[in-house]
Amino acid sequence: MSWLQKKCVVVPVDFSEGSFQAVGVAEEFLEKGGDLHVIHVTQPWSEHEIGGSWGQQTEEDRLRSIEKAIQEKLQAMDHEDVRIAIHMGSPPVEIIRYAEQVGAELIVMPSVGKTGLKHFALGSVAERVVRRAHCPVLVLRKKDQKKGKSKKIIDYD
Repeated sequence: MSWLQKKCVVVPVDFSEGSFQAVGVAEEFLEKGGDLHVIHVTQPWSEHEIGGSWGQQTEEDRLRSIEKAIQEKLQAMDHEDVRIAIHMGSPPVEIIRYAEQVGAELIVMPSVGKTGLKHFALGSVAERVVRRAHCPVLVLRKKDQKKGKSKKIIDYD
């Protein structure tokens, strides 16, 4: 077994193509028989949003719909035996909490590639996870994003 192989890897997904591509990268680091976890973090509906307390769909229905959509996307990409978790709250906090809970040895996630004022104003989930996670975090970047000075980023297609 290679030292790069991990027993438990967590991949946060936000329905972007990059986040689902990160699942494939994570599988490369997973040892045979290891656990691959996918987590999606969402916000609770407010009463004023469409579908909120006045709508037809309940929070539980929405969470099941999200899980089903993730499961279908993973199956379409031939990713099998993936554990799916849907949490509500702050994405960095919930990702880190979940990774600790399942004993993750690695978190693999894409970077959205924001720089300058947008990065400052919006913050970066990946950056917060890197700073606070209990385990290594592999941050992926699309090849067409500008080359930065960071050496913690790996390009993917």
